[in-house]
Amino acid sequence: MAAQANCIRKAPAVNPSRCIEIEDMTSKFALDINELCGNGLPRIIGNSDALRRVLGMVKVVAPTDATVLVNGETGTGKELIADAIHKCSDRSNGPFVKVNCASIPAGLLESELFGHERGAYTGAVARSIGRFERANRGTLFLDEIGDLPLELQPKLLRVIQERQFERLGGAATIHTDVRVICATHRNLVDMVDNREFRADLFYRLSVFPIELPPLRDRPEDVRLLVHHFAMDYAARMHKPLNAISEEFMRTLVGHSWPGNVRELQNFIERSVILSTGAVLSGSLPEHTGTLKLSAPLTLEEAERSHIIRTLQQTEGVIGGRDGAAARLGLPRTTLISRMKRLGINRGQGSASPVRAAASVPISEDPISRISPASEISHKAGSSGSFKPKSAVGRMFTLVDAEREHISEVVQMTEGLISGEGGAAEVLGVPPSTLRSRMKKLGIHLGGSRTATQAG
Repeated sequence: MAAQANCIRKAPAVNPSRCIEIEDMTSKFALDINELCGNGLPRIIGNSDALRRVLGMVKVVAPTDATVLVNGETGTGKELIADAIHKCSDRSNGPFVKVNCASIPAGLLESELFGHERGAYTGAVARSIGRFERANRGTLFLDEIGDLPLELQPKLLRVIQERQFERLGGAATIHTDVRVICATHRNLVDMVDNREFRADLFYRLSVFPIELPPLRDRPEDVRLLVHHFAMDYAARMHKPLNAISEEFMRTLVGHSWPGNVRELQNFIERSVILSTGAVLSGSLPEHTGTLKLSAPLTLEEAERSHIIRTLQQTEGVIGGRDGAAARLGLPRTTLISRMKRLGINRGQGSASPVRAAASVPISEDPISRISPASEISHKAGSSGSFKPKSAVGRMFTLVDAEREHISEVVQMTEGLISGEGGAAEVLGVPPSTLRSRMKKLGIHLGGSRTATQAG
């Protein structure tokens, strides 16, 4: 009981008449694999327009051999989308080889990708086949491509363009037939601007970019994911769960889930472990309620949030003296380009993307009879939004918002820029990029605190 008290706050009494019955709705709400490309597609739970747009792009690009770049926050399912592209392609009978560029030391990554000959380096006692050779006639998935060392990028560019390479320490040219899919949560455009990623490789990788929406932008899928995970873990653990508390479900829908689907899945697993009856209920754990204090929005997320909020204020108007571009201090064309890069459309200016999506009932969904999530306080739904502390009536430009957000994060990390827990990691940018932005914005360190230069 002590362990349960530490993880979950005091759970409210459950009214049996206000519970959502757990049913096997996977066949109904897991997007139909036959609808996309046939059997074998990984199970993808959701029914939102945002997710359907992504899977529509999967269906379009899968039959080709085009290189795909999947962008998205951590926990959004980038690997699942890459697997879906592979299984919908003509290469589905070939191997699907995965490499996480961030998990392999830079000194070993070249050998891991391209292989090595015996004696290529100390400890190379035998020839080793690299991932490109293993993925021949199949698909190679390069996760966290933004962490690929600069010195390896020309070799990767060559093998993608010319379909040939040499093993480390070898002279023989090896030909390979591989489709490359890459994924990253980092902003490669900024990395290119800061010369941390080769422009020619970026353009070669982003032939067909796919942007995965965070879970907070498709809250209508939270209910379906909760049902799916609750059923799955209850079956695995032989728990007698048959319903979910309505109040508990509303709390889950109203949360921002900064860790996206992965965070939600882990939380449901923990909740099922702690459950003692037939109804799944509880509250968000203590650490989740304060997560935003230790993990604020990344710089890109803050920028996107501020642009959307400004578009809401101008009701979608971009140009003109009082349009969003003027308020943000940007030329109209620059703002349109920035919106396109961040996946923002003018329609998002009519209402908050989180709140608007949450209040849309899911057609044919038996749980849509429950009161809509729009009854949850706006504060709960917008906890993940970036809210600059501007003076009342002050025009808060994008530069102002960026300056204040960076200043707050650097102050929160007590001036630590790089390393684990540093401001660069929190903001989702390389340390050199952050230092460059701080210099440009006039932000300087003063002891363990930050100060912003006037003007």
